[in-house]
Amino acid sequence: MAWVSPLVHREGVPDTRRTDAVLLLVAAVWGSSYLAARTATSALPVTVVLFARYAISAAACVAVAAAGRRGRRRCTRAELRAGSLLGVTQAVVLALETYGVAHTSAADAGLIISLAIVLTPLIDRLGGPGGLPPRFFAAAGVCVLAVGLLVCGSGFRSPRSGDLLVLAAAVVRAAHVSLVGRLSAGRELRPTQLTAVQTVVGSVLFLVPAAHGLPALVRADGATWAELLHLALLCSVFAFLAQTWAVQRSSASRASLLLGTEPVWAVVVGIGLGGERLTVVAVLGALLMVAGTYWGQAVEAAHRTALRTEPAQVGPPVLPLGTG
Repeated sequence: MAWVSPLVHREGVPDTRRTDAVLLLVAAVWGSSYLAARTATSALPVTVVLFARYAISAAACVAVAAAGRRGRRRCTRAELRAGSLLGVTQAVVLALETYGVAHTSAADAGLIISLAIVLTPLIDRLGGPGGLPPRFFAAAGVCVLAVGLLVCGSGFRSPRSGDLLVLAAAVVRAAHVSLVGRLSAGRELRPTQLTAVQTVVGSVLFLVPAAHGLPALVRADGATWAELLHLALLCSVFAFLAQTWAVQRSSASRASLLLGTEPVWAVVVGIGLGGERLTVVAVLGALLMVAGTYWGQAVEAAHRTALRTEPAQVGPPVLPLGTG
């Protein structure tokens, strides 16, 4: 980001501690998005929450993109086409996540959605070369077991509708991230402009469904508006800009490790601030989910390095992943 001054030591060496702190802050903000979305949807219809989040984010992203263009066109045709398509898929992800978190706990939602980390390489390699090693599928199996323990954490029962919606969101998110990589390959797509297009598209998509609830949005209290601003400005705009700045100054593996703590923060925020509880079985599921996603991520990264392919993009140029 040209408008952000690089953080460096006096000797000109990048300040790793500050960069790591920014990446951890981004992960914590994303983790907090699940509780924020759950709280907001308890006061407003889900479609209204989604529209408000997108509209506020769009206004901020368009302003940032306009301020940083320096005489260049706001968006190229390629950015408009890619951003429009990704805006639709991202809207589907956020709709599934937000509806899901409204009917499950923030902690469970943050953990289940992390399944996208191991699903993305699987979807990305469909129909293409470069199969994944058996260890990766073992890690994916650990994650699937973890999901089963999470949704049955209070006793073996049918999964809650919210759990299934978040699980569907993880699948769509993985496809969305894969689509980002394919649309960005060989093209010069500026992340800020691409994100601005996506937020505008999302605002348009949710305007009509949210229209009947807009009077409730106007009458919403200060606490609800604080949640909406948190989702739009911190979980979307700030997290995206901070992530982009930090990833440019860190290695892909280091950034992935730090950003991958998002589900841990979702649990911490859900329990610490939301008063949620995890049973012993659910705790075991949470530990397996974190272990499985980190294992799968490490196996995929090592396999990619061995094949001498380009490093996978950490944090695609789209809205941050939480329901954030």
